[in-house]
Amino acid sequence: GFEVILASDGEEAIETTKKKRPDLVLLDIILPKKDGYEVLAELKSDEKTKNIPVVLLTNLESAEDIQKAIDKGATTYLVKSSYKLEDISKKLKEILG
Repeated sequence: GFEVILASDGEEAIETTKKKRPDLVLLDIILPKKDGYEVLAELKSDEKTKNIPVVLLTNLESAEDIQKAIDKGATTYLVKSSYKLEDISKKLKEILG
């Protein structure tokens, strides 16, 4: 039930988000060119994209990783191995209202 726009690396994610202005960004941390933290920080520092919810979906699960993402403005942080696809979809729908 979602329209999805893909990006193959962090730089493309930033460019695409600024251009398309999606309702939500689903972002991994481990990405080529710019990691998810860099993407998140850049999106949150730009007037055009700062209010777009960013959900990190990753396998990194340390408290430090989670806190770093929240500090940089992530809406929420989901560990891939802890959620089924249906649960992720439900969470995204909740965020989108």
